[in-house]
Amino acid sequence: MATEPAFGLALPTSTGHDEQTDARARGPWAQALHRFSRNGSALIAALVLIVVIVASLLAPVYAIWIAGVDPFSSNLESEITLGGERLPVLAPSTEGLGIGVMPIGPTWQFNAYFLGADEQGRDVMARLLYGGRATLLIGSLSTAITLVLAAFVGICAGFFGGWIDRILSRVLDILWAFPVYLFAICLSIVLLNSRIELGPIVIDSSSLIIPIMIIGVIYVPYVARPIRGQVLALRKSDFVMAAIGLGVPPHRILIRDILPNVLTTLIVFVPLMMALNIATETALSFLSLGVQSPGASWGTIIRDGQSLLYSRPWVSTAPGLVIIVTIVALNILGDGVRDAFDPRAKLRP
Repeated sequence: MATEPAFGLALPTSTGHDEQTDARARGPWAQALHRFSRNGSALIAALVLIVVIVASLLAPVYAIWIAGVDPFSSNLESEITLGGERLPVLAPSTEGLGIGVMPIGPTWQFNAYFLGADEQGRDVMARLLYGGRATLLIGSLSTAITLVLAAFVGICAGFFGGWIDRILSRVLDILWAFPVYLFAICLSIVLLNSRIELGPIVIDSSSLIIPIMIIGVIYVPYVARPIRGQVLALRKSDFVMAAIGLGVPPHRILIRDILPNVLTTLIVFVPLMMALNIATETALSFLSLGVQSPGASWGTIIRDGQSLLYSRPWVSTAPGLVIIVTIVALNILGDGVRDAFDPRAKLRP
């Protein structure tokens, strides 16, 4: 015969593990991904970045199959058909003294000069997509270089200490003392006027490797210093001291104990440093110290439209808006990644 609970109170029923128990049962990576999947703003930012990346990767498809233009060569005498009428891409200027030419403005037709042309008659939309390929490539590869060098320097300085820490810390202090853009401009001026030969490897001044290397190096102190501080704390932790006491070789301690604990910090830095590197590449290219003509990046397109700012503002406005959207999305994504992988950290490079 079933018995009623006292005072008419329903006894709690067990349905297995609750949410907290399930969260503890998951590994740290699964917990981080779960926290990230619940961050709506970070997911939207990731979606925006995917759209920008995919659009940039499809630049050849747009230029060749849709617009039918070459975004890297001048089209001084080209004509297009717009509304049943043949119009020159570069028409004689009607402003001021009538000297020079005026590029065609935005047609808002996806298959023909959607954002207009620049002073060389090149399709701005096609160059915008190709510029995204260069800017994103430089930003991502320079971020990888920064994180690899910073992780190596920070881990070695924090773990080994002594004269190794003193030398590496002084080098980081010297690099930290230079204003970052001034340092980047100085390196660009030196490297862009020289031909680098490393045995069979020859790097021309127009190669994207030069801005990648420059941007990748100048931000190493911004990441290496927090990594060094984290490794100094890990060096005094119980599990590392126990491994040292047991005679475990240093390289095994670094790989199995130190690096996994530093990896989450490096992951948090990825979107934040990429946003910073994209802004730096844009500034250098605008100053003609980054991507060289006839190559395209978002910075070079802004520079090309500087003289057309009042008559054809979309030449400079379009890449500027894309840069803002990309950097804002990367910062929002960085906040989401930080909250997911290291909720207690307050990292701001």
